Formats: sequence, structure tokens, C-alpha cells
Amino acid sequence: MPRRYTELVFTDDVKAAQRAQGVRESARRMETVEVEDTRLDEPTARYIAQRDSFYMATVLENGWPYLQHRGGPRGFLRALDDRTLAFADFAGNRQLVSTGNLRGDDRTALFLMDYPNGRRLKVMARTEVHRAADRPDLVARVEDPTYRARVERVFVLHVEAFDWNCPQHITPRWTTDELVEARGSPPA
Repeated sequence: MPRRYTELVFTDDVKAAQRAQGVRESARRMETVEVEDTRLDEPTARYIAQRDSFYMATVLENGWPYLQHRGGPRGFLRALDDRTLAFADFAGNRQLVSTGNLRGDDRTALFLMDYPNGRRLKVMARTEVHRAADRPDLVARVEDPTYRARVERVFVLHVEAFDWNCPQHITPRWTTDELVEARGSPPA
């Protein structure tokens, strides 16, 4: 049985590229590895809860991919259960490109980086967008009362698959908070 993640991303064109580069057999082995990649386990949920940002891709109605950075307080992206993530969408630049894209195509990909530890997680999901005024129950689950930003919407992501990606070529970077945690005092 193929892994759900490789089932989604190893399309016929991808497999042709793998064959052309001589890596199709290696990729085929990846497809058969027994791994639960549709339900978030506890370590994966903890990793997600430690992030203060991620990149989110959606699909424009003209077929072009669209990538956007999302940021907030650590843990603003939350696992509601082992198949569902959610985050508060704060007032921003008012372009609403991701929100608009999701009206026509609910497919979303998240890319979550942990630069200091050289780890990255890719998540494929189907996404719903709810106005905050319509879903106070969801707002209560994702809002951080200490973070000074108005919640306009809540994105609810139904996980289709995820994959811990290769750590090669990740340049370590640290936030100010991470440096303070490591060194015990703010940088000069």
C-alpha cells in the first residue's frame, strides 16, 4: 500500500523525472515504507506547536501556485486532533489571496521549518476558512489572548498527509527568543 504523502506528490510527471535521473527505485522504496502519514502523532503535534511561522501554498484559479508566509505567537498553528490543524488568521494586508484561492480549491500545503535544529515538515491538507464572527467556538480554540492582533478568520486544515523532509542544506538560523533561551540574555 503506498504512503498517502507519496501517493499525492509522486505524480506521473514526477515519476518520469525520477526515472530520467535514475532515482525511481529509491523513490519506489519510499512509497512502500510503513509509516503513518495521515494522523499526527504526539511528537509531530509538539513540533507544530513550537513553530511561530510557516509557509502556506494554495492554488490560484488560473493554476499558478501561491505561497504565503504566516506568522504569530509560538503555537498559533494548533492540532485540534490527530487529523486537524487550525490557526487564527489575523488582520493583515487585505489582499485575501489565500482566502480567495480556497473558495475554488481547498488544497493547501504547509511548510514548517525549524532552522536551529535543521528539521522541516511538509503537510498536505484540505482547508476550510471560517469568519471569526461566525465561529466563536473555533476562535476560542485558536486565539492567544496575549497576542495583540485581531482574529478575522480561522483556517481549519484537514490533514491528508505529511512528511518529515530531508534535513540537508538547512542553514541554521535563530530568532531573538531562541538566542535568549540558549544564552540566557538578550543579544547586544
